[in-house]
Amino acid sequence: MSGMTVALMWEARAVQGRGAELLEWARARAQELASEPLRQETLRAPQDRVLVITWWDADDVNAPLPELPEPDAQLITRPVHRWRFESLETLPPS
Repeated sequence: MSGMTVALMWEARAVQGRGAELLEWARARAQELASEPLRQETLRAPQDRVLVITWWDADDVNAPLPELPEPDAQLITRPVHRWRFESLETLPPS
Protein backbone atom coordinates (compact mmCIF):
# COMPACT_ATOMS: atom_id res chain seq x y z
CA MET A 1 0.00 0.00 0.00
CA SER A 2 1.39 3.39 -0.98
CA GLY A 3 1.85 5.91 1.75
CA MET A 4 2.15 9.27 -0.02
CA THR A 5 2.24 11.22 -3.23
CA VAL A 6 5.72 12.22 -4.40
CA ALA A 7 6.27 14.98 -6.95
CA LEU A 8 9.41 14.75 -9.07
CA MET A 9 10.59 17.99 -10.64
CA TRP A 10 12.99 17.97 -13.61
CA GLU A 11 14.28 21.30 -14.93
CA ALA A 12 16.72 21.99 -17.76
CA ARG A 13 17.92 25.06 -19.62
CA ALA A 14 18.48 24.74 -23.36
CA VAL A 15 21.29 26.28 -25.31
CA GLN A 16 20.02 29.67 -26.53
CA GLY A 17 17.52 29.30 -29.34
CA ARG A 18 16.97 25.56 -28.75
CA GLY A 19 14.16 25.80 -26.20
CA ALA A 20 11.55 24.32 -28.56
CA GLU A 21 13.85 21.38 -29.27
CA LEU A 22 14.39 20.77 -25.55
CA LEU A 23 10.63 20.98 -24.94
CA GLU A 24 9.94 18.35 -27.62
CA TRP A 25 12.77 16.17 -26.27
CA ALA A 26 11.30 16.32 -22.74
CA ARG A 27 7.77 15.56 -23.99
CA ALA A 28 9.02 12.52 -25.89
CA ARG A 29 11.05 11.20 -22.91
CA ALA A 30 8.08 11.70 -20.58
CA GLN A 31 6.03 9.41 -22.84
CA GLU A 32 8.74 6.73 -22.52
CA LEU A 33 8.79 6.50 -18.71
CA ALA A 34 8.74 2.91 -17.39
CA SER A 35 5.31 3.50 -15.82
CA GLU A 36 2.62 6.16 -15.99
CA PRO A 37 2.55 8.85 -13.28
CA LEU A 38 -0.65 9.88 -11.49
CA ARG A 39 -0.28 13.28 -13.12
CA GLN A 40 2.24 15.05 -15.29
CA GLU A 41 2.72 18.70 -16.20
CA THR A 42 5.19 20.29 -18.62
CA LEU A 43 6.03 23.99 -18.38
CA ARG A 44 8.38 26.42 -20.10
CA ALA A 45 9.95 29.64 -18.90
CA PRO A 46 12.11 32.45 -20.24
CA GLN A 47 15.74 31.67 -21.09
CA ASP A 48 14.73 28.44 -22.88
CA ARG A 49 13.97 26.57 -19.64
CA VAL A 50 11.73 23.49 -19.47
CA LEU A 51 10.18 22.03 -16.31
CA VAL A 52 8.48 18.63 -16.06
CA ILE A 53 6.63 17.69 -12.87
CA THR A 54 5.33 14.15 -12.33
CA TRP A 55 3.29 12.90 -9.37
CA TRP A 56 3.57 9.29 -8.12
CA ASP A 57 2.17 7.00 -5.44
CA ALA A 58 5.15 5.95 -3.32
CA ASP A 59 6.07 4.52 0.06
CA ASP A 60 8.46 7.38 0.81
CA VAL A 61 10.00 10.44 -0.85
CA ASN A 62 13.19 8.52 -1.74
CA ALA A 63 11.41 5.56 -3.38
CA PRO A 64 12.82 4.48 -6.75
CA LEU A 65 10.63 6.13 -9.40
CA PRO A 66 10.96 6.61 -13.17
CA GLU A 67 12.73 9.87 -13.97
CA LEU A 68 13.51 11.75 -17.15
CA PRO A 69 17.12 11.26 -18.24
CA GLU A 70 19.77 13.89 -18.87
CA PRO A 71 19.58 15.37 -22.42
CA ASP A 72 22.63 15.42 -24.67
CA ALA A 73 25.16 17.93 -23.37
CA GLN A 74 24.99 19.88 -26.67
CA LEU A 75 21.31 20.67 -26.02
CA ILE A 76 21.61 22.09 -22.49
CA THR A 77 23.67 24.82 -20.82
CA ARG A 78 24.15 23.00 -17.50
CA PRO A 79 23.26 19.69 -15.82
CA VAL A 80 19.56 19.05 -15.18
CA HIS A 81 18.21 20.18 -11.81
CA ARG A 82 16.08 17.58 -10.00
CA TRP A 83 13.98 17.84 -6.85
CA ARG A 84 11.66 15.48 -4.96
CA PHE A 85 8.78 16.69 -2.83
CA GLU A 86 6.20 14.99 -0.66
CA SER A 87 2.71 16.30 -1.41
CA LEU A 88 1.12 17.57 1.81
CA GLU A 89 -2.05 19.29 0.68
CA THR A 90 -4.21 19.68 -2.41
CA LEU A 91 -6.82 22.42 -2.45
CA PRO A 92 -9.79 22.34 -4.81
CA PRO A 93 -10.19 25.23 -7.25
CA SER A 94 -12.15 28.11 -5.73
